Amino acid sequence: MAAYILANVKVTNPAQYEDYRRLSTLAMKQHGAEVLVRGGKTTVLEGDWTPERVVLLKFPTPEAAQAFYDSPEYGVAREAREGIAVMRMVLIEGV
Repeated sequence: MAAYILANVKVTNPAQYEDYRRLSTLAMKQHGAEVLVRGGKTTVLEGDWTPERVVLLKFPTPEAAQAFYDSPEYGVAREAREGIAVMRMVLIEGV
């Protein structure tokens, strides 16, 4: 069963955020993430959600997605993101 990580990111320091992007990209590649969306334009169709920077990653299984999130490689990226962005992230089981 496929799994997805969906994130909405509020970037508060764009210059420093580039370091997080570089580190998270390395972690994604190492853990087989398929990047489906990374910062594209969004259009709200219904509701009051106002997404900022949306990221959608696909993994072969929920376990693979969780392993990416828990990995030391992504941990380094998370540390680089501290204080420069607000992350809201969920893991979604797919079909």
